[in-house]
Amino acid sequence: MVTKALSSLCCLLIGFNACVVDAKDEVIALSSGPMQGYTTMRSTTIWLQTKVGATSAQIEYWSEDKPEQHFRSKKIALNDMDDYTAHITLSESLSPSQKYAYRILIDDQVMDGVYHFATHSLWQWRTDPPESKVLLGSCAYINQAEYDRPQTPYGSGMEIFSTMAKAKPDLTLWLGDHVYFREADYSPFGMNDRYRHDRSTPYLQPLLQTGAHAAIWDDHDYGPNDANASFIHKDYSLEIFKRYWANPSYGLPEMPGVSTIVQQDDVEFFLLDGRYYRDDDKLTDVDKAMFGKQQLRWLKNALRNSNASYKFIVSGSQMLDKYSPYEGWRNFSQERDSFIDWLTQSGIEGVMFISGDRHHTELLQWTRDTAYPLYELTCSALTAGTHDITKEKNNPGIVDGTLVGEHNFCSLEFSGPKKERQMIMKSIATDGRVLWTKSFNVKDLTYPKK
Repeated sequence: MVTKALSSLCCLLIGFNACVVDAKDEVIALSSGPMQGYTTMRSTTIWLQTKVGATSAQIEYWSEDKPEQHFRSKKIALNDMDDYTAHITLSESLSPSQKYAYRILIDDQVMDGVYHFATHSLWQWRTDPPESKVLLGSCAYINQAEYDRPQTPYGSGMEIFSTMAKAKPDLTLWLGDHVYFREADYSPFGMNDRYRHDRSTPYLQPLLQTGAHAAIWDDHDYGPNDANASFIHKDYSLEIFKRYWANPSYGLPEMPGVSTIVQQDDVEFFLLDGRYYRDDDKLTDVDKAMFGKQQLRWLKNALRNSNASYKFIVSGSQMLDKYSPYEGWRNFSQERDSFIDWLTQSGIEGVMFISGDRHHTELLQWTRDTAYPLYELTCSALTAGTHDITKEKNNPGIVDGTLVGEHNFCSLEFSGPKKERQMIMKSIATDGRVLWTKSFNVKDLTYPKK
């Protein structure tokens, strides 16, 4: 039996995972997190996961301006059915534009470690939007030798997560393939075990504990490679996704999936589900779909209803690439062209696209005769293998100087008055080197005056 003194020493040696000592003097530790999820002006959701054996989790929090006044969340029961994960919503006494500190209680005992979150600003009708930073990334492969393919590990450069944390983002958007299911994982147990293994990697914890997080999926964290709507475990895959992320929502009651809208001040991200309703890319039916009519109708209505300066349409698969022979909206030309035509005729301004998947980064441009050009930032890969980008250099849609063939993540930095809102877009290497930078003014994404 471990003594309390030795248990305390163990807590220090664990590193990223804080721990407590239970009534039997056994160490109960966090497996991963905590992670800030969906946040508004007066609430936030904190996600965490413990190791097996804990029975409850609770959060004690306080305003950094009033450290003497503490509040506690409701106590959340932990159990095997939810794999000892908890989504803890904090709302009591939260106000806009405030910074808060919190700590975690497991089985009524306070854990080591103090964490932080901030509520969104109430700037509308009062001031210009605040400055903010959003990080993007896809294709995070965490090695596990017993289930990986033989020879050279596919994942590398795990220090990229530390570099991202040091950038202090307000929001990190995970663009799909944030876990990679292996051949041995295609069962409810195996898929959940993959999430638990990958989420608990020590390299990841500092980033999870920095800013807010939201995610979509692509094929490797939905099902098999190039998976489509036929995947027999897709409903359970969705259940696991909900278990491990704390998004604002997951589809609609009549439209299951991972689609939602994430807002960061005057910017909105329209997260699409490119797998749940997807036909196979090689299907020959002319009316085949990647997103489906219902989801695109939802997107059109959401764009119409948006007052955001920048409106990002986000998908795991590429959307505007006209030349790639791989997966993408290009293979669903009727659905894509119909949407682009609608977008051009609608008069909606400020629209850009974001995607992952391709194991390289590039900025694509789609020129329109009667409207501002459309841009798509494809950002990949975080730690999964990169590929030879020689052939990509022949793609005339790529903006010069934006093709990256090494591990990287991307950042979007927003600043300035609302009518002159600026965005700086960057691709950043594992070691923090800025690989390229592009600047946009919100006026670049408006229709010509007649």
